[in-house]
Amino acid sequence: MAQAMKLDGRSCFGAGAPLQSPRCRSAVRPAGRKVTTIRSVAAPPKSEEGTTTRLNKNPNLDKLQAGYLFPEIAKRRNAHIKSRPDAKIISLGIGDTTEPIPSFVASAMAKAAEALGTLEGYSGYGSEAGKQPLREAIAKTFYSDTGVNAGEVFVSDGSKCDLGRLQMMFGSDLSVAVQDPAYPVYVDSSVIMGMTGNYNPESVGFDGMEYMPCSPANSFFPDLAKVKRTDLIFFCSPNNPTGAAATRQQLEELVAHARKNGSIIVYDAAYALYISDRNCPKSIFEIPGAETCAMETCSFSKYAGFTGVRLGWTVVPDALRFADGSKVQDAFVRVTSTVFNGASNLSQAGGLACLEPEGLSQVADLVAFYKENATILRKCFQELGFEVYGGDNAPYVWVGFPGKPSWDVFAEILDKCDIVTTPGSGFGPTGEGFVRASAFAHREDVLEAVNRFKKAFGK
Repeated sequence: MAQAMKLDGRSCFGAGAPLQSPRCRSAVRPAGRKVTTIRSVAAPPKSEEGTTTRLNKNPNLDKLQAGYLFPEIAKRRNAHIKSRPDAKIISLGIGDTTEPIPSFVASAMAKAAEALGTLEGYSGYGSEAGKQPLREAIAKTFYSDTGVNAGEVFVSDGSKCDLGRLQMMFGSDLSVAVQDPAYPVYVDSSVIMGMTGNYNPESVGFDGMEYMPCSPANSFFPDLAKVKRTDLIFFCSPNNPTGAAATRQQLEELVAHARKNGSIIVYDAAYALYISDRNCPKSIFEIPGAETCAMETCSFSKYAGFTGVRLGWTVVPDALRFADGSKVQDAFVRVTSTVFNGASNLSQAGGLACLEPEGLSQVADLVAFYKENATILRKCFQELGFEVYGGDNAPYVWVGFPGKPSWDVFAEILDKCDIVTTPGSGFGPTGEGFVRASAFAHREDVLEAVNRFKKAFGK
């Protein structure tokens, strides 16, 4: 049994007033006033196991094959650890950053956190589009030569989240093309939205999805003359998982293809800072005409170690229009303002610090560190005689094992080396026979991985 006093009609706990309210802590029973007594009541019995509701789930979820790629990898890794509890696992699988957030950036976030504890520094809800200084800094830092302005930059909690949200404004009655192989989110989110048919084991893909094969045979760029017209085109450069960065000529072809067909390109530039080849644009908006057929998403995750902090942005040009002439930007704002309250104040403080001179310098050092890891891994596989791609303009190395199923190679590497990689077939049919090795790892782990690879696969 518990008791609660009422002050001016408000209970000192439960709905109406916080338990630790100063008024409640210092309250005494007023003379002549009735005290409300609250007695605990036993919880109702639980429903019988197996009881169902009358609500059906989204039927498109049943189309998805197995689990999402990376949880499946984690499942197999955990099973391996259980069988070999003393093994020292090295992860070159999921592209999660490992090194500390740059000190200048971390300090800025710490100061922002302390400020929230003061009346002067506190802030609550902000604009769903992001703080204006950050939007301006992103436009100036990454798009100064493209014509993109701050009003076209929309700050978010990361590219992956934006990729899901933007699907809401397109609906389910449209066609989709994806690079093959590609980041699984493009395919899985399209399936969940109902944009595809069922999974087809014969084609090893989803019916209704236009797969654009990207392999060594075509320099990892699709033959657009063979690609069917679709409403949406998901394209990532540098590509995850192959590490291939599209050239200026290739992106000009892509933009021309989209404009000819009235398509919209959803361009993922999450790894753009890893590009060192000057012939490979860092933004789709370096290509004339892209503002009429493309939107671009990017992230601080792989630049500043923000995989857990969560901060990104999407550029939606003023000139991008739907078939009825309405602005795609207006629809994007309508969706995001409905389902998103804006990126964290602390994350945005960190993002702004990243784009100050000292922050940019430290971010560049972090990117260079991971690029060096990629160079070490690439050289290792080359010396072992493997077919190797990527690793120069991206933090991923794409390694070929001709004639072997990717999941078998994944299992072999895990068994022989205690190293987690990512099976290429998890990124699409054309990824079969490859594995992806991520450069996001501690340097000592990369060097140890090289030793293990050489011991297991050296001739």
